[in-house]
Amino acid sequence: MITTELVFIRHGEAQCNIDGLVGGPRTCTGLTNRGYAQVEQVSLRLAAEHRAKPFDALYAGPRIRLRQTAEIISQALRLPMRTDDRLDGPVHGAADGQPWTEVKTSADGGPHAHPNEPWAAGSDTWNGYLERAGRFLRELIAQHQGERVLFAAHGETVIAAHTLLLGIPLGSPAGFTVSHGSITRWQHHLNRLGQGRWMLDRHNDTEHLAALAQEAAS
Repeated sequence: MITTELVFIRHGEAQCNIDGLVGGPRTCTGLTNRGYAQVEQVSLRLAAEHRAKPFDALYAGPRIRLRQTAEIISQALRLPMRTDDRLDGPVHGAADGQPWTEVKTSADGGPHAHPNEPWAAGSDTWNGYLERAGRFLRELIAQHQGERVLFAAHGETVIAAHTLLLGIPLGSPAGFTVSHGSITRWQHHLNRLGQGRWMLDRHNDTEHLAALAQEAAS
């Protein structure tokens, strides 16, 4: 039996992604036209699912690309959006607005390369971010036991969920691809003996974006 379910939607393509910039709160200007199209496609898929088995809550972080993503989903599902600053993703500090190539060169790699060191002045450490995000997700899971919860999320939030629910040690060199507009789903299963465990039902599902990919290739 499935009890609690967490569904993460990575935001659609944003302008900062196209420009190769660190998209912190000062820099994020929102989704591109392609990003809007990606979210519209995922919304159609979620709406069909919502009619069969309604979601109970929709969360988003405060950055523009997350709020725009959640607003489209909210309208499609007629489900109110809840914005929470704790879903804002890593703090980038002085790297906000800088080209990722320059930031990674200066820090001798991306945030994951030296997980206990900040990648710019005033930034998080990667492990520090995972710990903070994991604590908040644990609180939300307790708050929404037995419910289906949607997130308009950063890719880093999906990674934080995997780290928490798979019990991955902090600082692990392994990683996950999280594409724009993708669906990742975690389900808490309870067996006939009353034993529960989290199971990853799907990761980085982009089946609903196939038509957009074909258009881009043609």
